[in-house]
Amino acid sequence: MKARGVVIRHELPEFLRTHGPALADALGTPHDNLGVEGRDATGLKTEIPWVRVFGREQSPRATTGWYAVYLFSAGGDRVYLSLNQGTTVWSGGDFKARKAEDLRARVGWARPFLADQVAGRPELHDEIQLDATRPLGRGYGPGNVLAFEYSRDALPSQAVLIDDLRYMLGLLRTIYEAERLAPHIPGDPAPEVLEAERTAAIAAGRRTRMVARPMRSGQGFRLTAGERSALERHSVAAATAYFEEQGWNVKDVGNRESFDLELKRGEEVLRVEVKGTTSAGHDVILTRAEVEKQRRYYPANALVVVHSIVLDRTAAEPVASGGVLHCTSPWEIADEDLTVISYAYRTAVGDGEVSQSVQSAMNVLASGSRSAEPNESVIP
Repeated sequence: MKARGVVIRHELPEFLRTHGPALADALGTPHDNLGVEGRDATGLKTEIPWVRVFGREQSPRATTGWYAVYLFSAGGDRVYLSLNQGTTVWSGGDFKARKAEDLRARVGWARPFLADQVAGRPELHDEIQLDATRPLGRGYGPGNVLAFEYSRDALPSQAVLIDDLRYMLGLLRTIYEAERLAPHIPGDPAPEVLEAERTAAIAAGRRTRMVARPMRSGQGFRLTAGERSALERHSVAAATAYFEEQGWNVKDVGNRESFDLELKRGEEVLRVEVKGTTSAGHDVILTRAEVEKQRRYYPANALVVVHSIVLDRTAAEPVASGGVLHCTSPWEIADEDLTVISYAYRTAVGDGEVSQSVQSAMNVLASGSRSAEPNESVIP
């Protein structure tokens, strides 16, 4: 095991770094952005040792982003060069483990981008068998996009291994570019939820390495003000057309009310909340005012979620199109369907408690002292 650790953590990464310029060129990244690292122990010895090659910006740690990785089987009889991914996702204040179905959803998103590059390469494997018995080792299988398999008894030459790695980094380059342009990747949390959690963490003064800087590829995507505006305009327009087809007189009141659309049809009045997202729409953000008002309006209310919107970020101004409209009316908001992201807590400050200035406290320290039914429609 000691010898294995030397090979995984030092010898193999150092060998790959000698090919750094060629590998960086294949990845389409500056040499100083190319990362190589190996791991064979986290506390106990790792069941599946690995050595990964990655873009430092796109995958700053092995738990996030996409990368090319050598995965050594538990029995040591084979190794895979896999295009794989991190098994956690940034939630705004913490890293959470991805579910296997989310990893597979991301794989399903990635593979079509590689179809042309992998044509004529039948030796690539869609699945890998690492014979892992521990949860961490078993997680690599669902995360695999494509892989080369090498048998211990029939390893190719170093030249072939490096050529295969450069090829795999070319695939990784394609994924990095697709990820850069994608407003949302299936299996990831909705960008709106990530942004709300991140904002709440900042407001609460959470001291994390991730909060202080913008979220990067593989860690969730923040929407710009222009992108949020494009999504809002598109979803409200789609909802307006949807209700007008049903004979409603629709008025956009989003600028002055805590809901978006006011509908009238004869004596009927309906208050509608509209949410637009590039995600699958499983989660949306509601303010406290929105929840309170919609509970008051029930059952004369509705929630419209326009999900899976296509957001074009390549133009000077973002353009939203398409999507699927999902309408729930009447809309009853149950407590179990709400997740608290943050709290506003009333402190005792100013209520007569004894307080000490920051400077006074610093002086003490320095001195050494201690102290309903939905409907959906596709939008072109």
